[in-house]
Amino acid sequence: MQGLPFSTPTQFAALFLVLIAGWLFGLASTSGGRKWRERYQDEEQAHAGYRREAEVKLREADARIRELEAENARLGGAVATGAPVAAAVAGDAPAEAGAGWRGWFGWGRDNLARIRGIDAAREARLNELGIKTYRELEGMTAEDEAALEQRLGLKPGEIAREQWREQAALLRTGSEEEHTTRFG
Repeated sequence: MQGLPFSTPTQFAALFLVLIAGWLFGLASTSGGRKWRERYQDEEQAHAGYRREAEVKLREADARIRELEAENARLGGAVATGAPVAAAVAGDAPAEAGAGWRGWFGWGRDNLARIRGIDAAREARLNELGIKTYRELEGMTAEDEAALEQRLGLKPGEIAREQWREQAALLRTGSEEEHTTRFG
């Protein structure tokens, strides 16, 4: 039996003793898992810090959401009473008037430049004042018109002469042909 490194019972006993000695030496030289325990505790502390940070950010976000919901409720009440047009014309919170029910990125805007007497520049100014839909123009009162004419630098009575409210009503209801026939 020349190919085997261990062929006698004495050689097998010596191998067994060396293996046992190595195992005992390994047990004696380990730190008892201290290194891994320390790493685990460090990771646990880092995770606890992250959780605390996340909780603080969550509380801040919740507070911001409550603020925005209160603002939305306040503006929603203003929209229901028709106050946004009057507020926008009078100059109170121009960019926020009616923002509670409009979508993001300007959704909910109508092409006000289709109304005779409103060009692109005047439409941009109306949008700055918070008037962005046909419904808002249609719902204006005579006092709103007078205040808007003053804000836009128009001659008194020009909105009534151009019939902005009537045009807005036709365009809002989809009466394109009648609008074209009557107003060009």
